Amino acid sequence: MTRTIVHMLRHGEVHNPTGILYGRIPGFGLSDLGRRQALTVAEFLKDRDITYVVSSPLQRAQETAAPIVDSHQLEVATDDRLIEPTNVFEGQLVSVGAGSLRSPKHWKHLINPFLPSWGEPYLQIAHRMLGAAHRARAAAEGHEAVCVSHQLPIWTLRRFLEAKRLWHDPRRRECSLASLTSLEFEDERLVRITYQEPAGATDPKVTGA
Repeated sequence: MTRTIVHMLRHGEVHNPTGILYGRIPGFGLSDLGRRQALTVAEFLKDRDITYVVSSPLQRAQETAAPIVDSHQLEVATDDRLIEPTNVFEGQLVSVGAGSLRSPKHWKHLINPFLPSWGEPYLQIAHRMLGAAHRARAAAEGHEAVCVSHQLPIWTLRRFLEAKRLWHDPRRRECSLASLTSLEFEDERLVRITYQEPAGATDPKVTGA
């Protein structure tokens, strides 16, 4: 029986001075704190048996992966399935009682929070993330892999694997910046999910990540 661990790593804090929902918009890299968080998680993982590192194509994820591939003398792969979900509010200010949500023209996008109606369906997110996780498991078989992704995709995958409903309260997500949601496999069978916060806990209401 072969044991493989796939770590789903949320990227570090992003430089976003205007506070928009940046989603898939290019050019959003890590803040100074985010770079420190990336170094912290790389230090946390330096003695782990990591043989494969793969990242979302977005800049903030690639920058979070960089210290890990450096410390393990690897090259980062890219998997588009790890990307942030689509969102119709991308590029806008989004908060309850302010920003885009106050405009009646946007209310049609809020009619179905269970899908959700404002972006990529939760089930589609779960399926693509599961595919990326299994690809990483196969690439690192018998060792460990790191997949650098984003808060919502990682949390959606975890809820899917734990057989929980996919719609949820975003304020209750357990997926802090630079956190690790680790999937342990025996051959192809998932046997355990663990969660760690090497860089400390952050507010789950931090969005656009």
